[in-house]
Amino acid sequence: MFQGKTLIIVLVALIIGFAGGFVLRPIIAPAPQTVAATSPAPAPTSAEARGTQYFVAHIEEARQVVTGCRDGSVRGGECATAEEAIIKADAAERRKRFLGN
Repeated sequence: MFQGKTLIIVLVALIIGFAGGFVLRPIIAPAPQTVAATSPAPAPTSAEARGTQYFVAHIEEARQVVTGCRDGSVRGGECATAEEAIIKADAAERRKRFLGN
């Protein structure tokens, strides 16, 4: 008999606890506010390294950056991303020639 009452009390306490958590959730930890971007993303400054996607779109600039990296005039994260973009562009060109598309 005592175990039956204990089980009921535990279940009621859990139900009340979960319900209280769902009710108090917006008050305790409100959802973060999102800001809508109205302007396009700014172009990367000279301090920021441009990504692989940028160099894939501008393959000639990527070749110039890689040449500068080999000469030692360009340093930073752009060397790796430019070289990766050139590898991707060359692979796409080879695949296109192989498949005849």
